[in-house]
Amino acid sequence: MKVLIIGGKGTIGSKVSSYFSIKHEVLIAGRSSGDQLVDISNSESIEALFKKIGALDAIICTAGEAKWAPFNDLSEDDYYIGIRSKLMGQVNLVRIGKKYLNPNGSITLTTGILADDPVIMTTSAAMVNGAIHSFVKSVVLELDKGIRVNAVSSGVVEDALDKYGDYFPGHNPIPMDKMLRGYIRSVEGKANGEIIRIYD
Repeated sequence: MKVLIIGGKGTIGSKVSSYFSIKHEVLIAGRSSGDQLVDISNSESIEALFKKIGALDAIICTAGEAKWAPFNDLSEDDYYIGIRSKLMGQVNLVRIGKKYLNPNGSITLTTGILADDPVIMTTSAAMVNGAIHSFVKSVVLELDKGIRVNAVSSGVVEDALDKYGDYFPGHNPIPMDKMLRGYIRSVEGKANGEIIRIYD
């Protein structure tokens, strides 16, 4: 398969890229590094990326940002960081990317445990993750050509514990190999419209 991984140089993306590169042709795109550059908060940037690389069999997104801050400190503009990037960025990857997918292709989005088990300072991020879950379950009702869409929703992964562990007291750190299996299931399996939860 020809697989595009957006955010393929990040903590999760690099693990995903390493696996799929073994058996498939992998292209990595990111905001500041990769084979191609793309800003997923800008739909014109997404369109330009797909026009440049052409037909694909799978799209994986492990990119997207949202503001972490106490609720009382969040401004309206702070919410739009996550809405434009992680939410609409991934929605637009489906909206635009489906035109470039071969029949029976797949799109795998990334959310996280905050949609179901939020912690303090994550009101914006949790909201965005939950919205993506609803989007995934609804969009598959209207796609054709056998195109599948799933979201992988993981707890805090072991490789990010140094950065985020203090925010998740009592949460089980997710081994990277276990997290990876969610992406394998989405791309190489037949899952469709699923929120693939990896929480313990």
